Amino acid sequence: MAAHTENQIVIAAPMEVVWSMTNDVENWPRLFSEYAAAEIIERKGDTVRFRLTMHPDADGNAWSWVSERTADPVKRTVRAHRVETGWFDYMHIAWDYTEVDGGVLMRWRQDFQMKPGAPLDDAAMTARINGNSAVQLDLIRRRVEAAAQTVR
Repeated sequence: MAAHTENQIVIAAPMEVVWSMTNDVENWPRLFSEYAAAEIIERKGDTVRFRLTMHPDADGNAWSWVSERTADPVKRTVRAHRVETGWFDYMHIAWDYTEVDGGVLMRWRQDFQMKPGAPLDDAAMTARINGNSAVQLDLIRRRVEAAAQTVR
């Protein structure tokens, strides 16, 4: 694999709350700050194909793509990939959830390669993903922990 990122956070909430909120793709625009819309295209068992659309960037572009993810509620893992790859040759994402002291360790791993001619090379995209992942993981942590307080 050409590029790899790995980011994680501990969320002080029960596994069921973390799992259900972070796997509710339709509600991702309320969980992540970067997504304007999440449209479900198809569901087959634990696999969902969906379109994500980001909020417009500084130039007014609202980037959008189709991804597919399969959740394994027994192993507490999710495997995903972009169906419409855009500037990526490929993008594979793994989400892993582990119960730890203090809550749930949620880990994201992304393996990808940028296409020749893409506006960012592998190193620049790695830096962008790592920077944005820290922001999104902290936001998700705060939102899930707040929701968990209302369930207790």
